[in-house]
Amino acid sequence: MKLQVALDCFDLSRALKILEQIHEYVDIAEIGTPLMYAAGAAGVREVKKAFPKLWVLADMKIMDGGEPISSIAYEAGADIVTVCGATNDNTISGVVGAAKRFGKMCFVDLISVDDVEKRAGEADALGADFVSVHTSYDMLQSVATPLEDLKILKRVLKNAKPAISGGINLDNVDDIISIGPEVVIAGSAMVNAKEPAGAARAFRGKIDAAAM
Repeated sequence: MKLQVALDCFDLSRALKILEQIHEYVDIAEIGTPLMYAAGAAGVREVKKAFPKLWVLADMKIMDGGEPISSIAYEAGADIVTVCGATNDNTISGVVGAAKRFGKMCFVDLISVDDVEKRAGEADALGADFVSVHTSYDMLQSVATPLEDLKILKRVLKNAKPAISGGINLDNVDDIISIGPEVVIAGSAMVNAKEPAGAARAFRGKIDAAAM
């Protein structure tokens, strides 16, 4: 089970400082959508250069132009690029194709998808490496972390690995871990913690303990 930190900030220097504190506890450094807008491909390059052992995920949430847009991030050093499951099959296939061409990975985010079971199965068939259920930032005050949707992914996916994001913290992560996603994604619980290293260490400990 992998731990992904969502660097959902607008300042690349802050993201790098946080990663300096927590990199030994995480597996994937996500250049969050805000940071992708603010820093672009340069942000991907800087993070990969500074932390070459981590997988770097460019959270582009692509909706159109799958192949050419994802290629920008892959060329910059991203190991994984996200595409929205709510888009059309051609766009997802474009990202999958680019990922294969670069020897990298495609991550389909099911944010705002109503029929998770149907779309997860379709994304799996299209060749996604990861499929994630995701409670959006704008809905966190009214919608819970998608535990039940994660169970659907575990049942439906045949090849892609399941991931979960949205409102994950140290109080609810044990319930998530018990379902067995491949990737647990936490953002503010680490990034905005008083001691990011301590929070990341605690997440890592819970994940590692579950693997024993």
